[in-house]
Amino acid sequence: MAGSTTPRPTPDPRRWAVLAILSGSLLIISMDATILNVAFPSLVADLRPGSVEQLWIIDSYALALSGLLVTAGALGDRWGRKRLLLVGFAIFALASLLAVAATAAWHVIAARVLLGVGGAAIMPSTLTILRQVFTDTRERALAYAVWSAVFGGGMALGPVVGGLLVESHGWQSAFLLNVPIAVAVIGFGMWLLPESRSPRSGAWDWPGVGLSIVGMGTLAGGIKQLGKGGVGDPAAWILLVVAALTLTVFVRRQLRLANPLLQVRLFTNRAFTMAATAIFLGMLGLGAALFLLSQWFQYVQGYSPVSAGLHLLPAPIALILASMFVPALMHRFPPRNVLAIGLALMAVGLAMPWVGQHFRDVDYPLVGASLAVVGLGVGTLATVASVVLMSSVPVAEAGGAAAIDETAYELGAALGVAILGSMASALYRANLPDLDLDSADTAAVRESIGDASVVADRLGAGGILGRAGEAFTSGMTPTFLAGGVVALIAAVLAWRLIPRDLEPAPDAH
Repeated sequence: MAGSTTPRPTPDPRRWAVLAILSGSLLIISMDATILNVAFPSLVADLRPGSVEQLWIIDSYALALSGLLVTAGALGDRWGRKRLLLVGFAIFALASLLAVAATAAWHVIAARVLLGVGGAAIMPSTLTILRQVFTDTRERALAYAVWSAVFGGGMALGPVVGGLLVESHGWQSAFLLNVPIAVAVIGFGMWLLPESRSPRSGAWDWPGVGLSIVGMGTLAGGIKQLGKGGVGDPAAWILLVVAALTLTVFVRRQLRLANPLLQVRLFTNRAFTMAATAIFLGMLGLGAALFLLSQWFQYVQGYSPVSAGLHLLPAPIALILASMFVPALMHRFPPRNVLAIGLALMAVGLAMPWVGQHFRDVDYPLVGASLAVVGLGVGTLATVASVVLMSSVPVAEAGGAAAIDETAYELGAALGVAILGSMASALYRANLPDLDLDSADTAAVRESIGDASVVADRLGAGGILGRAGEAFTSGMTPTFLAGGVVALIAAVLAWRLIPRDLEPAPDAH
């Protein structure tokens, strides 16, 4: 009826306390994805894991997390999101204590798997609970902005915090940090978090659960194997083929079911699909940049792990600042324009080292400025994309949408390391000059900048590492440029495919 208005729901008085609890929740999950990078050398020296065990220690967390996100999102919808989040934190705390008490490599592997299980239970619940308690459009955009800032900032802060803890208290402290935070979240969460669920009829889709876990797990595993072994690694392609076949069967099954585990028809919504793609491509560039620059700082610039982490800080600081300003921009300009600007900023930031190399040396002022611009871009696009993605779906599908959002984060970062990391490795080898070494040492130097550092230390030949560092820099900058081109293409797609009149609505029904 003309002139009628829809009354606004009464705001939940606990909403800002809920945001604080969920932000703390997400911070330790995101930090756990990267904190082990710094703790790993001392862990290896203490527990002496074999090469295969080392790979499992690194990868088991991400594989368990990626494989279970879709299932956890659907389980939270049915069982209760608050309940699932609190159970996830109980698992997270228990797994962290098991890691602290580890005396063998397989203890740490088992603990990392449990950490991934706990993380998968926690992550989808955070976004869906935020959607429930923030009913005002502007406040919800701000809540999602804080969510994006905490997630991206936590990944970048992990090496800094980990380095400070490990240097003072050993590798166990990287895991022990989780316990008091988990206990606090459980205590305050039982008191303050509201319960919510999306009632569904029909039996639980156990075959879909199995297909989802196998499909997502092998996809994440194949991407990671591609990053380690390159495009010539048959194991990577076997895993990716298994993932493609399994996920195809999963999608076809979900389309047939009246009450699917994941409503895959969400991807017919252009705004939803483009938002997920933007998150994926943004994390692809950020994941590769953090991975390559961590090595560049330590092996080429000679920084300690802690110093390397501190020199990465322009990215998370800029990301957090951008996330705070973006909600206001979304209410002044079409979200597609703001999203495209974020991706374009990221493209500029990634291209800066390559452009700079052609006019001056690649030094820290240039790299620091590049990190800041990339952080501004990622903070902008991640915030807008999460708002668009979550506001494009019905309330009943919020858990599945949140799982897709977080899967895009995880797989994007992993694929960035795999594809762009492999490109950087190939360019590194192509730029290496002839070395006056025996065949074994030459092969080691050609393998990676890290192996070149080991050979240089053993032979006492600093010139080897210097030449390897120049080759690494020459391979890193065009790799960043390639990531920038991908971001620029994504900016054009976002601007063209997301409807101009799309607004971040309070709810989609």
